[in-house]
Amino acid sequence: MARAEEHIQELLKLPVEDRAHAAKLLLDSLDGDVDPDAEDAWSVEIERRLAKIEAGEAKLVPMDEAVARLHRAARGR
Repeated sequence: MARAEEHIQELLKLPVEDRAHAAKLLLDSLDGDVDPDAEDAWSVEIERRLAKIEAGEAKLVPMDEAVARLHRAARGR
C-alpha cells in the first residue's frame, strides 16, 4: 500500500488534464472486476428509485445541496 501512496502523490503533482486521464484509466481498469450479481442488484435498485421518482414518491434534492451533504459526510469520517 505504501507504494500505491507514493504513486498517488506523484500523480497529484500532474496537471488536472493528466490527473483526469489517469483517473479514467484507473476506473476503466476496474470494469472487468464487477460482480454480475452486484450489477444486477444495482439495476433493480435503479429501476426501483426511478419508479419512485416518476410516481412522485421521492424527495429530490438539488445537486449543489447533495454535493454539500456528501462533503459534510466525508469530513465527518
